[in-house]
Amino acid sequence: MTEGKPTADRPSAALLAQAAATAGYAPSVHNTQPWQWRVHPGRLDLLADRSRQLRAVDPDSRLLMLSCGTALHHASITLAAEGWVTRVERLPEVADPDLVARLVVTGQDEPEPEILEMGQAMPVRHTDRRPVSENPVPIPVLARIEASVSGLARLHLLTGDQVLQLAAMAARAATVQAHDPQVRTELDYWTTRTGSEGVGLPPEVLPAEQPQTPVPGRDFGRPGTLPVGTGHDRAAHYALLFGDEDEPEGWLRGGEALSAAWLTATNLGVSVLPLSGVIEVAGTRATLRQILAGLGYPYLVLRLGLIDPEQPESPHTPRLPAEQMVDSSLLDTTDHLGDRR
Repeated sequence: MTEGKPTADRPSAALLAQAAATAGYAPSVHNTQPWQWRVHPGRLDLLADRSRQLRAVDPDSRLLMLSCGTALHHASITLAAEGWVTRVERLPEVADPDLVARLVVTGQDEPEPEILEMGQAMPVRHTDRRPVSENPVPIPVLARIEASVSGLARLHLLTGDQVLQLAAMAARAATVQAHDPQVRTELDYWTTRTGSEGVGLPPEVLPAEQPQTPVPGRDFGRPGTLPVGTGHDRAAHYALLFGDEDEPEGWLRGGEALSAAWLTATNLGVSVLPLSGVIEVAGTRATLRQILAGLGYPYLVLRLGLIDPEQPESPHTPRLPAEQMVDSSLLDTTDHLGDRR
C-alpha cells in the first residue's frame, strides 16, 4: 500500500487536499488569502505566503497570522465534518516561521451537528460592508456567537460609551493611514484587482458611497459599485476579539476564533464585518487595549448585525484556484491521482 492510500485511521490524499481547498473560502484581510497548504500522508501543513502579506499596514504579520488562522479552522472543520479527528500543532518548528501550523489526523468520530452546520456555512459566508438591519441581534444569539470562540480567544461586546470611543479611534486611524503614502499605495493595489485574478477586492464588493454609520468603515480611496441603501447601523453591535498574548501563536488562535464566530453567526443570520483599521495603527490599538483594562490584547473589531432583508445579497469576493494554494507533490503522484475519483 502506498503512502497516500486511505486506511482505517487515515483519510485519503484526495480528502486532505479537498479540505485544504475548502479552506480557500476562509476570510482574509483585503482577500489576500496569504497561505499555502502542503499535503502529507495523514496531515496538512499550513504555510504563510509572504508574497501576499500587507507590508505597509501589517509589518508584524498580525493580520497575516489571523488570516491563516481562519484557513486553519476551515480545514479542521471540513475534516471533522467528514468524521476525522485532528490535532492542531501551532508554529511546530522554530527554525521555520513560515510553517504556521500542522493539522494532524488522529482518528475518527461522528461529527456533532454544530460541526456539520459550520461546514455548510463556509461557501455561504461572506463580507457585506453595507449597513445592517434596524432590528438588533437578540441577546441569546449574541451569546452563542460569543461562546463559539471559547478556548481560542475571547469576545468582548462593547457598551454604548465604548462604541463612541471606537468611532473616535476608527476616525483617528483613518486619518493616520490617509497620510501614509505606502498604505495608500498598498490599498490601491488590492482594490484594483479584477475578479478573474482571484484575490483582492473588486469594485462590486465595495460600497458605491461611504455609509453614514456610527463607526466609520474603511475609506478605500475609491467608490465601488455596490449600492449602499438607507441604513445607518443604529442597531449594530460591536465586539472586540482579543486574547492573552500579542504574539504569532495568539494571532493564529485569534484567526481560528474568528472563523468559528463567523461561521456560527452565518448560520444564525448575523452579518459580520471585520474592522481592522484600528488594529493596524499602533496608537489606536493601544487605546483598544485600555478598553480591555489591560487584561488582553486586541486582535480585531467586529460589527455584528442582522442581515437587512430588503437588500439583495452582496457579491462574494473571488478566490484563488485550489491548484495555486494546495501542493500535493510530496505524495505518490499515481496514488494521489487515483484517489481523485
